[in-house]
Amino acid sequence: MAVSGLPFSLDRGCGLDVHKDTVVATIKGSDFVTQTKTFFTFTDDLYLLVEWLQSHNISQVAMESTGVYWRPVYAVLEDYFHILLVNARHIKNVPGQKTDKKDSEWITKLLLSGLLKGSFIPPQHIRELRELYRHRRKLIGMRTAEKNRLQNILESANIKLRSVVSDVFGVSAMEMIRALAKGQTDPLVLASMAKGSLVKKHTELLKALTGKVTTHHCFMLDL
Repeated sequence: MAVSGLPFSLDRGCGLDVHKDTVVATIKGSDFVTQTKTFFTFTDDLYLLVEWLQSHNISQVAMESTGVYWRPVYAVLEDYFHILLVNARHIKNVPGQKTDKKDSEWITKLLLSGLLKGSFIPPQHIRELRELYRHRRKLIGMRTAEKNRLQNILESANIKLRSVVSDVFGVSAMEMIRALAKGQTDPLVLASMAKGSLVKKHTELLKALTGKVTTHHCFMLDL
């Protein structure tokens, strides 16, 4: 039930100041005394926060998008409340010494005054797809970086597989690289691992696999 903005004033609401281990919540309303309460961020404690807000008929909640700490809090609360997720730079602290209590009170005051503009938060299934996509891109980047690392090590040992083999990470070449990593540096032995069409390149392989391989190169290849 997340919303992107509340261009009107409310008669009651809650401001949350979210941290790694705690959430400071302040509720204000026209018919009850302002209250501030601190909850731990364990899941059971977040549901206690839900119960506390529901007991005061709170339906509108505002919180800062602080790092990643807001995510689990948001995930629990979004099924029960209209949540306004606000960029931290849009919320100014009250003058004087900064305290969590003042932060949550200030957020609540801005919420009730209709002065907060929330960020767009897509539905959960879209958020999950985005996370999967980001993770996939990260894995692809890591794989590419690792391939480049291996090729640089081979070049530094003057192993010229890339000059003979179309795919350094194909079956035959990888078997040779694994053997090198284990300390096998004999070009004849390594070249005998060729398969398929690569067998015809025996002479070229012998030249490409004759390098200056040290124990350091083997260690780095074996990582």
